[in-house]
Amino acid sequence: MAEKEALTCKILFMLGFMFVFFSMITCSGSEFEQLISIKNSINDPLQSLSNWNFSDHSFCQWKGVACDNSSHVTKIELSGKNISGNISESIFRLPYVETIDLSNNQLSGGIPSNLSSCFSLRFLNLSNNNLTGPLPKSLISRLETLDLSNNMLSGEIPEEIGFLRGLKFLDLGGNVLVGRIPKSIWNITSLQFLTLASNQLVGEIPPDLGQLKSLKWIYLGYNNLSGGIPKEIGELTSLSHLDLVFNNLTGEIPISLGNLTDLHNLFLYLNKLTGPIPRSIFSLKKLVSLDLSDNFLSGEIPELVIQLQNLEILHLFSNNFTGKIPNALTSLPRLQVLQLWSNKLSGEIPKNLGKQNNLTVLDLSSNSLTGKIPESLCDSGRLFKLILFSNSIEGEIPKSMGRCMSLQRVRLQNNKLSGELSSGLTKLPLVYFLDISGNNLSGTINGRKWDMPELEMLNLARNGFYGELPESFGSNQLENLDLSENGFSGNIPASYGNLSELVQLKLSENKLSGNIPEELSSCKKLVSLDLSHNQLSGLIPTSLSEMPVLGELDLSLNQLSGKIPENLGKVESLVQVNISHNHFHGSIPSTGAFLAINSSAVAGNDLCGGDATSSLPPCKGVKNPVWWFFMTCLLVVVVFLAVAAFGIVFVRRRNELELKRAENEHGTWELQFFDSKVSKSITIQDIILSMKEENVISRGRRGVSYKGKLAMKDMQFVVKEMNDINSIPTSFWTEMAELGKLRHPNITKLIAMCKSEKGAFLLYDYIEGKSLSEVLQGLSWERRLRIGIGIAKALRYLHSHCSPSILVGDLSPEKIIVDGKDQPRLRVSLPFPGLASTDTKCFNTSAYVAPESRETKDITEKSDIYGFGLIMIELLTGRSPVDTESGVHETIVEWARYCYSDCHLDTWVDPTIRGQASDNQNDIVETMNLALHCTAGDPTARPCASDVAKTLDSVMRSSSACVLGFKFSSSF
Repeated sequence: MAEKEALTCKILFMLGFMFVFFSMITCSGSEFEQLISIKNSINDPLQSLSNWNFSDHSFCQWKGVACDNSSHVTKIELSGKNISGNISESIFRLPYVETIDLSNNQLSGGIPSNLSSCFSLRFLNLSNNNLTGPLPKSLISRLETLDLSNNMLSGEIPEEIGFLRGLKFLDLGGNVLVGRIPKSIWNITSLQFLTLASNQLVGEIPPDLGQLKSLKWIYLGYNNLSGGIPKEIGELTSLSHLDLVFNNLTGEIPISLGNLTDLHNLFLYLNKLTGPIPRSIFSLKKLVSLDLSDNFLSGEIPELVIQLQNLEILHLFSNNFTGKIPNALTSLPRLQVLQLWSNKLSGEIPKNLGKQNNLTVLDLSSNSLTGKIPESLCDSGRLFKLILFSNSIEGEIPKSMGRCMSLQRVRLQNNKLSGELSSGLTKLPLVYFLDISGNNLSGTINGRKWDMPELEMLNLARNGFYGELPESFGSNQLENLDLSENGFSGNIPASYGNLSELVQLKLSENKLSGNIPEELSSCKKLVSLDLSHNQLSGLIPTSLSEMPVLGELDLSLNQLSGKIPENLGKVESLVQVNISHNHFHGSIPSTGAFLAINSSAVAGNDLCGGDATSSLPPCKGVKNPVWWFFMTCLLVVVVFLAVAAFGIVFVRRRNELELKRAENEHGTWELQFFDSKVSKSITIQDIILSMKEENVISRGRRGVSYKGKLAMKDMQFVVKEMNDINSIPTSFWTEMAELGKLRHPNITKLIAMCKSEKGAFLLYDYIEGKSLSEVLQGLSWERRLRIGIGIAKALRYLHSHCSPSILVGDLSPEKIIVDGKDQPRLRVSLPFPGLASTDTKCFNTSAYVAPESRETKDITEKSDIYGFGLIMIELLTGRSPVDTESGVHETIVEWARYCYSDCHLDTWVDPTIRGQASDNQNDIVETMNLALHCTAGDPTARPCASDVAKTLDSVMRSSSACVLGFKFSSSF
């Protein structure tokens, strides 16, 4: 035995000697030289390494460098210095370095292959960079911390990871890793923190996970893991955080999870779990956050929830829970956030809810709840979000709500509430969103003082309110005001013209009378004005013609009279007008809004078409009795000739505007124009002469785009050449003609198209600017937000105001030109429904096309919203879905979700705007919240374009419109 022990000692001594010797060889070279080499390999815009220089050999005093007592480098700390470039191999040639932290920078390229050379390394953090390539297979066995999260590392997790027996912290989240979770990980028995979230991992969670008895934190969310949750997880009794969210996990929640008596956070949301909540879960008395939302769980929520006395957050929304809300919830003293929306819950809200709780957020919407709203909900004095819409709640709004000074967002719409508004409810100082529409509320609202300085959205529609309208609501920030479908009477207050931030005003279906106030034209941000179904009289104020962004105007079913202002509709933003069933007379204006107006939108008046529209009879001269008698006599003789002459002139005029033919050496050209000014100015010769190399703007798969210019008339345009015209179906030209009718300030105007047997061209308005992808890096947060709003408005117009809806399909930054005023202009062209079959390859591989569209080749409004969400993620993070290989855009979405839920804002926001993040934190977080909703995997979960535009408008005008939650999912 003694001989064996002696032999063992000799072997260990030799191995130790070899370790030191090998370390000295592989980490050879002067530490000073290695540090200088590191500096030379990176870009340092903030001059963080300014004192790293050749003349100073006292490198232990350099910024970011720490040494031991022997003046050997033991630590490199360069986190958050905005350095870029590749990681130098020299950093792993430092023989005594124990800690390397290069996190939160802009480093790119792969991880050097000599990583395994420095055997002293114990702490390595390269997180939040732009590193690519595979994970290194050779690692240092002494490592205790390995953090490579939030990069773009790809490939599979190597089995060699299991050799890191001393590893305590492993974070590979937020990359593009594929394949299965390697079983070798379970050899790392000292592991305490494991994060593989936000990758593309597949397969089941290995039951061997139960061997890692030291684990305190597991985060495997935002992958494509399948199968059930292994019951072996219940053996990890040291676990305090379990997060398996956003996978495809099925089956029931294991009863064994009730053994995790040290568990503080249990997150299983966004899976496909079924069955009831195991009763054992309610024995986890240390539980602080429980989120089982967005699954298919069923059964009742048991009264056993009373055992969770430390619970602060309970999210069970979007499931199939039935029965009553347990009364036991009222006895949880630390409960702050309770979200049970979108279930099948019934019965009353527990009467004492809020009395003993610490409620800040309560969302019980979209259930079948009855009874009254409890008086105690705001007893904590901290409730800021109260969401109860779409139930059958009745009775009055509690007077206690009028004393709840912490409230910010209140949504009680679509219930059976009755009674009058309490005086306190109109004086809440922090409320920015109040929606009580669709109830049975009544009484007057003008005899009380409205003092709500933060109010941005007020909706009282579809109730029984009556009397005159209030002169003011006590807010200068009001953006959306909806008082429609009530019994309001009297005049529209002229003071509404002082609402400088107003975007939408709906006063329809009331009993309002008098004139339309001229002062409304002072609302320069007003997009939608609906005064229909009232008793308004007088003229349309001519000043409405000057409103710069007005897009929708509905004055129908009133008693308005006189002529239509001749300039109404000259502003391109006005795309939808309804003046039907009034007493208007005269001709329709010859402006863009009336060029193709539907006959139903002008019916019920005494109007004629003039030059603007063929949906009305043409305008004739003023009727004089003598001349009328003379004309009547002549009409018997020449009626046929008169009608024929008018028809010839009318058709000729329309053809002159829309369709021309021209001959040149290239053959016969058919030119269809969508702009009368262009039809009189541009010839086929002008188009051909523009096609010179020096005029090239861009080169695409379907052709080259050129800049054209008419020097004599100071007109510029873009000529897009169409390749392979024989493959273009006839339906394409019909569909493109529909695009020629589009008029919106955020859409590039298609002004003409021309074709012959040998070629075809599309002509667009020329916009002085650059594509979004070219200007992104230099944009401030405010400018990025302004661009996002413009794109959203373009989509809202295409989806909501065009009939049928027009779809973009591949909404990418290259299709968006940003002008000098930060106005984005979207070019709507290909792919288009009629062309989808010929554009399959490009369409299927485009990073901005929604996943379901790549599979089905069908484009929907929700697939456009997905592309918009990707653009917003790019505006926020600076990361593009096309930075790396095809398919990475899905990973960008998952990475964004991962960072949003679990990382500090500074780790994912674009470095260009990182300095502005602290001042705009709520706005940036709310915008990312919206982007993540837009890129939801389920198309039905994505918002519509109108809601997107409203949300971004709200973000633009508010610094406190969103209170940070612990995850992005919530009912709006």
